[in-house]
Amino acid sequence: MKLLFSLKLPLKLHSLIIPSLSIPTSLLKFSPPHPPLKFPTTRFPSPKSMATAMSSPKPLVQVKDNIELTETEEKIFHRLLGTLRHFNLQTQLRVAGGWVRDKLLGKDCYDIDIALDNMLGSEFVDKVREYLLTVGEEAQGVAVIPCNPDQSKHLETARMRIFDMWIDFVNLRCEEYSENSRIPTKQKFGTAEEDAYRRDLTINSLFYNINLSIVEDFTKRGISDLKFGKIVTPLPAKATFMDDPLRVLRAIRFCARFEFTLDEELKEAAACEEVKAALAAKISRERIGVEIDLMIAGNQPVKAMSYISDLTLFWTVFTLPSNTEPEISEVCNRLCIACLDATWNLIQHINCFTFSDEQKRLSLYASLCLPFRKFTFKDKKSKKIPVVNYIFRDSLKRKVSDAETVVNVHQVLEKFLSLIPLLVSKEEIQPNGFDWGVECADVPATSRIRVLTGLLLREIKDFWPVALLMATLLYPANVDYAQDLLNQNFELEKRKELFDVIYNETVKLGLENVWEMKPLVNGKEIMNILQLKAGGPLVREWQQKILAWQLAHPSGTSEECIDWIRETHSKRVKLDE
Repeated sequence: MKLLFSLKLPLKLHSLIIPSLSIPTSLLKFSPPHPPLKFPTTRFPSPKSMATAMSSPKPLVQVKDNIELTETEEKIFHRLLGTLRHFNLQTQLRVAGGWVRDKLLGKDCYDIDIALDNMLGSEFVDKVREYLLTVGEEAQGVAVIPCNPDQSKHLETARMRIFDMWIDFVNLRCEEYSENSRIPTKQKFGTAEEDAYRRDLTINSLFYNINLSIVEDFTKRGISDLKFGKIVTPLPAKATFMDDPLRVLRAIRFCARFEFTLDEELKEAAACEEVKAALAAKISRERIGVEIDLMIAGNQPVKAMSYISDLTLFWTVFTLPSNTEPEISEVCNRLCIACLDATWNLIQHINCFTFSDEQKRLSLYASLCLPFRKFTFKDKKSKKIPVVNYIFRDSLKRKVSDAETVVNVHQVLEKFLSLIPLLVSKEEIQPNGFDWGVECADVPATSRIRVLTGLLLREIKDFWPVALLMATLLYPANVDYAQDLLNQNFELEKRKELFDVIYNETVKLGLENVWEMKPLVNGKEIMNILQLKAGGPLVREWQQKILAWQLAHPSGTSEECIDWIRETHSKRVKLDE
């Protein structure tokens, strides 16, 4: 029976999802009934159809049927479409990648990348800027980021700020490669389908066509993989990774972030030596560091680092100097992951203190690098440098302050471990072999715990809870917990209780912000009291003594402190005579 009628579509479709635009939407045909069809009053499905329906997997992820724009997004897209009308451009504007994915997952996204089918991003940005002037608005932050094929950045990107949101513009691409290189020998404007297949993952290959207000799935599996939680490359995984090896880390990051499943072919390609060599040779350490930072700051850092380890990428990412002392075992990466796992679980269970995002991030880095804390290497001047410093500054090209904080946390751990039993038992503290910056003999016995704890916390300031967290992993100091951590025999509740006790005791001592304490007597006043003509080591020594005195006498005044300095100095002079 032949059924025909045509349905006129509105000029603006409302966020439909279609697999491709190979057939113009205006030509789509639908069928109304001829004479009505008659069916039996009762009809049961066959056993075969029932079995098929029952065996069909159900989607694991809730994906929206359409994209709902925010008010700001509507205004931005309106300006872009206004630019097309103003200059009579035939350009198709498509939002690409992550924004489309996140919108379909019902998540907010402020990273809008727009792909153009017939012009460069810089050319279109110039048109937008000119159009905005005609409507009394001014473009902000216009910039062009050149391509860098040597680092697998093949496209020029133009940026501008519209309604306080950064928008990136690039052209759709199609590339040709020489036989022995993944650097394109020829680039030209591609179709949206060609561009979609050049993307890193199918879930990132979706487009939102601004002109038509529809979602386009040119790989015909982007929506499906999103619904079923699959991390898959549009083209064969190895070719995709050799095109841009950073995609290996991106695949891992998205897999951990969304708790999806890595495709088996993808895992095999990620672990192959050729891809690992390309990742080490072609991708800048800065770009690798950014990906690792996003994983560490993400919602599943342990899963992400575990994938990196399981796919044998750990030593490609976390490169080490060749002259490390002592030699680091190749299986050390397993202990790094175990320390990270224990710390992540501990942070989730601690209630007495809320870690800031920065404290949490550096806690995770500190734990990941904990097995390296006693390893060093020699620089060009034969100076011994912590290996952790190399990992941050050379392997990942992270901020100098990150390296300094983590190294400082590691360096105070032995002191922290020696204080824990005393803070727990509140017994009288005895001097030990550590350099506390002040002679314990100069401190009243009843105040030593407060003084030495305060001096320690002043060394690491805001990150003392991070150091305490690391210390709870290693306490007591005379026991090797490596095997327990590897076997996940961690006694989580016991560690949490230990953290709570030490943290609460520190608060009771009034030391939680002790680094903000100002000295009662400054350097110039010390010089006058001691009748010194110039500063130097003696002044610095007295500054440390004064801090210790203030910690021992939290209610002391500057006058009382000055009297104590004179009395103590006088006694020392008499002893030296």
